[in-house]
Amino acid sequence: MKILAIDTSGQTASAALIEDEKLIGEFTQNDKLTHSQTILPMVAEICEKTNTDPKDVDYIACAVGPGSFTGLRIGAATAKGLCLGLNKPLLAVPTLDALAYHMFMTGAIVCPIMDARRQQVYACFYEWEGEKLVPLTEYMAESIDIIIDIAETFERDVIFLGDGVPVHREKLAKNPDFHFAPAHCALQRAAAVASYGKVMAEEGKAISGNELELIYLRKSQAEREREERLEKEAAEHV
Repeated sequence: MKILAIDTSGQTASAALIEDEKLIGEFTQNDKLTHSQTILPMVAEICEKTNTDPKDVDYIACAVGPGSFTGLRIGAATAKGLCLGLNKPLLAVPTLDALAYHMFMTGAIVCPIMDARRQQVYACFYEWEGEKLVPLTEYMAESIDIIIDIAETFERDVIFLGDGVPVHREKLAKNPDFHFAPAHCALQRAAAVASYGKVMAEEGKAISGNELELIYLRKSQAEREREERLEKEAAEHV
């Protein structure tokens, strides 16, 4: 099973190619370039460097959120284009699931947190039952204080990872049961999207490109600012 995966849901842009249990190639970039500038060249370079004809892949996998609204839409458009152009099925991988999959078969609770700004994070708690990753909560968009409160109820070691960690590390570090993933597995990687996508493919969860739906959890900044402006204008006319 050969899977070409992309992740543009956060600060990093990443593309990877796996075949069965083997990682063939991966590019991950975390700088100031926009995802629209980087993701397609990454896909092209992986295929070129690994002598892979895109027509030979079995699935396209894409991180579908939650995350950056702009990044998610760039990833979705890219994945749909690849699926439709190559006539391949899509694996729509939740970003938080793929992040949690980095911490394979740990005995600790795993909690990926992604910076959602305004002191909020996107988060979910997981544990491993054998080789199966099991969510313990719904996907959430909550304040870091609420996430900490939830984490403390488990009374177990909790591993935090994701781009929300640097933002809230000082507060999280106050609890000795909270731990942080190292740099090589702390942020989104398309290899994890591909690997978790393989699990989804084996469970029969592939869809067509036209069926892709993104996981937003909350309204975009533009929508929130518009609602706030309208509420302010309405209040001024009372």
